[in-house]
Formats: sequence, C-alpha cells, structure tokens
Amino acid sequence: MALHFADTIPTRLSMWQRVREYAVPPSMIETATARRTAGDWAGACAAARVDVDLDLRAVRHRYGTELLTRLRADLRRLAPDLLRWHMPRIAPDGWLRPGLTLSLARYSGSVQLVVRTPPAWADAGQRMSLALWDESSGSYDSGHHPHPHPDRRFRLDLHRHLWDSGRSGELAHRCGDPPDSLWNTAGWAAEAEQLLRAECGLARGAFTVRTGPRSHEVLELVAPDDSHAPTLRLVQEELPPQEVAALPVLPEAATRVLPDLELLRAGLLAADRLHPLVAAALPAYASPPAAHPVPEPVDPHRVECRGEVHRIALRDGVLTAVDHDAVELRREELLVAFGGPPLPCLRAIDAVHRSPEALPAVRERLGHGDVGGALAVVEGLLGPGAMLREGPLREELESAAARRIEHGLFRSGLVAVHPAADVGAEGRRIRLDRRTPPVLRRKRGSRTRPRLAS
Repeated sequence: MALHFADTIPTRLSMWQRVREYAVPPSMIETATARRTAGDWAGACAAARVDVDLDLRAVRHRYGTELLTRLRADLRRLAPDLLRWHMPRIAPDGWLRPGLTLSLARYSGSVQLVVRTPPAWADAGQRMSLALWDESSGSYDSGHHPHPHPDRRFRLDLHRHLWDSGRSGELAHRCGDPPDSLWNTAGWAAEAEQLLRAECGLARGAFTVRTGPRSHEVLELVAPDDSHAPTLRLVQEELPPQEVAALPVLPEAATRVLPDLELLRAGLLAADRLHPLVAAALPAYASPPAAHPVPEPVDPHRVECRGEVHRIALRDGVLTAVDHDAVELRREELLVAFGGPPLPCLRAIDAVHRSPEALPAVRERLGHGDVGGALAVVEGLLGPGAMLREGPLREELESAAARRIEHGLFRSGLVAVHPAADVGAEGRRIRLDRRTPPVLRRKRGSRTRPRLAS
C-alpha cells in the first residue's frame, strides 16, 4: 500500500479511512454473517446493533400474507453489517447521519421497509432500527422519531446491492470505475432511468441532483426513441421553485463515487480490509490477504528510574512496575499518599491510566459504538484488573456510558427531544448553565450542525 503523509490526505478521505477502520469492526461482520447464513436474521441485526421495531404477526394481520412473505424474504437477505458499511455519514467524525429515515424496499400500496437513525442527541452506540412506513395512513411503528417519513435523497430501495446479500455482486456494475472525481456522472443516466421508472412510470423526464448544501441542478433524461441509449442534458429554462421541489431526486448513492474506490485508488485502504461482500464484488481490486505476523508479548514501556532502565508490563491483569518488588512499591505508594514525589515508574503508570497513547483509538471506537473494542484496547493497555484513575480516559468512558442512557431514554419514549432543546414558559430556548448536565453542556458546546460526508 502506498505511503501517505497525514497532511496530504484530503479531509474527506481521512474521515472515510477512519470510518472503514472503526465503524464496522471485523468482529461485527463475522458474527452478523454467521447468524445471517444460519437463517437468524434477527440475530444478525442484533450483532450489527440494529434494533428491530417490527411485529410480524401485526404485519400479517394488517397487510396480509403476501406482503408478509415479501417482507420475510427481504429480512432473510438483509446483511445489516453491509447496510451499516454503506449508510450515509456526516463530517467530521464519520458518524451515521442522524435523524434519518431511509427506504430499503417498497411493497404493494404505500408500505416501505425503512431503517432509521436516532437524532444527534441520542446517537450513542450508533444504533439503527428497522421498521415499516405506511404513507397512506401515517407511520407504522414510527414511535417518536423526529423524521419518520422516508427521505427522498437518501434511499436504498433502488440500490439493493448496498444491503441485500443476494445482490451485493451488482456493486461493481452500479458504481463503475469513474476517473478521479467526487461525482459518478458516468452512471447518472442509467440511475436516472431507474429513478423515473420507479417514481413516474416513465423512462424519460426531468429530475434534480443535489450538488451542494444549497445548490442543485435540474437535468433531463432524453432519447430519440426507446431503441437509443438515453442521455442527459441540463435544463436551461428556470423552473418555478414548486415545480423543482416536485421533481424526482437522484439518490445520493447514485450521485457520488463509492468511498471504497477512492480509498483504494489513493492507497489509503488495503483490499483485504474491505467488507467481504464488497471485496467479492470488486475483484479488480482484490489481493491476497496480507500475512500479519503474530506479535510476541513484550514489555510495553521502558522507563529510566533511579539511573536504570526499568520495565512496566502487565502482570496478573494489572499494569505493574516489574523491576520493583511489592514491598518497595507499597512503600512508595504510601509516600506519595503523604505528598512525597513518586517514582518515575509510578509516574509512567499513572500517565498511562489517565491519558494513554491509544486514547484516540479508544475515542474513535466509542464514538462509532464499538464499546467492546474500546474496552479491549483499555484492557490491553492496563489489564482487566486495573482501576481507572481520574483523567481523560475515564472521562471518555463515563461520557459514553451517560450517552448510552440518553439513547435508552429516546428508545423508550421517555424523552422525545433533547433536554437542552426544551423551551420555557415564554417560548424561549433554555440557556445552558451550571445546572445543565456536563454531558449535555459538552455536546451543545462542541458539536456543530451535522454536515454531509463529502
């Protein structure tokens, strides 16, 4: 893989590189795949942190056996880890786009299988949920989601290869291999034809493409007759805003280049680190798995202490200064308790407890919901028997736990909106003060409005 210096990597690609490293860990893919291939679609969803807000008995009672049969077939083909791999994300952290309802499949009438992401204030764990949406009678099992209606721009019902394990092989054909560019313009005509057939029942017509936060283009798919390949042309005349708003929107999955292709082309991602279904669909980039040597256990730290080089390593599940006996360490700890200067070895252990070198990796894993992976990193540094001390590491773990509670409150319906977004009796937004919980104050003070990962 080509070498790249940090300051030469575009910000967007750097974000996607972190997403591919932390957002869908190999342990999730392995467990979800094993359960899916065994026919346990619900277990696969649980492994991929996807909550199932579906009652199949209620679906049969309300919509009949035919729709239930189609729904069950889609659930068996659903690869929730692949869906998470391709979900829309926001900069700068690469987290799931919050407050989104995204269509996966459409059934007879106006019923759709959708996947939802929680609002930003309740996104701890980066969990998603499956539900049905019935446009004719309002949301079915929508609960208190802030945006239960399926988004027109973010939809995967026309891109089943991004979540359907039986159609994942279509990825190479659908994403193509365009030149170095953010936009996959080479495939817009074919994608627009599918969009117009699904939305209007026609193979020709006008549609819009979002090209920026507040910009879009109105294009038209034209051809002399059905025997000619359709082509695109820019609509020159200015249409009224209401007409533009009513036009079909080309889905985001069709407009942009697949991030995996960009990362592979830039040498920022090895082919063996792709999701297995993605790697199988992109044989041109396939490569033999790299042989990673098994590292031998070594002492992680060496410290100059009292004119000698001492070792700090895990012993009996705890990070310990192994070149000092237990009696000496106990004596030094008592001296520190009474205000004496600590040994360099003890200072090094304390620094690792409070702010280890791997703290950024722990933060990334916690941010993407991989609590198990974060704890594994911590245990690898400090040992499973360590007692965390005050400092950035403990604050990160406590903050992640508090935010998981917020997500639980959202899922249960006990708190439908962010507590800091409540308004007072006079209709004004309540200001943050010293009584506001620290977690909420940090989130309101540090997080900006979500932006598209582009």
